[in-house]
Amino acid sequence: MQSRTPSTQFAGAEAEDQLSEQLAAMVNTARRRAARDGDRQIDTAHLLHSLLESDREVWDLLDGGAGGAGAVEGGGGATATGGGGAGPADPESPPSSSVSKLLGYLVQRSIGYGLRWQNTVEDSGAVPAIAEQPGGVAGWSPAVTAAMDAAASRMRARGAESASGADLFAGLLADEDCRAVEVLRRAGIDLDAVAGRLREAERQDREDHERDRALSGGGDGHIPGRR
Repeated sequence: MQSRTPSTQFAGAEAEDQLSEQLAAMVNTARRRAARDGDRQIDTAHLLHSLLESDREVWDLLDGGAGGAGAVEGGGGATATGGGGAGPADPESPPSSSVSKLLGYLVQRSIGYGLRWQNTVEDSGAVPAIAEQPGGVAGWSPAVTAAMDAAASRMRARGAESASGADLFAGLLADEDCRAVEVLRRAGIDLDAVAGRLREAERQDREDHERDRALSGGGDGHIPGRR
């Protein structure tokens, strides 16, 4: 999907106009969930929930490309699914036990662990209202803004024109103290293995991008992987 504007930094009053349609839909879903839970702001756990519901590529990143059959724990191998949204081999496959467990944990937010987050700001320290912060986005926690910026950086690194769900997922993982990572840890997700799969997917995307440029005459003629 194409970006609505060429901007690659999600900040300021027009931040949501800078999102791809895919990410904008995820943010809208997260906003509705936050409102239903009585939260003033979208936080990274809301975004993680939206990702898991709408982007099956993230399932592969969690399960090592198992397509609904694998387990996260012990999955140290890097199985790339690509950053652009290739998705699992079987788009109709049910979620794996690990993804199901994670979704079930996220659903319990409003009646369990998430109660302590109500009426608080997701950040490493006390901060004023988001709209009062330089570069802040009203309705987004500081951690969400940082994750969106990290997603834009990963998008640029792999040569894409719009940020994917995998880019946002990587942005969430970049902040070890955010609520999304806390949820992943509590659900027993092997974060090191997931990070390895994301790095491999990004590397493959960069190589594919450079190969396409070389074949189209837009590069230096060198195709990665060839001498």
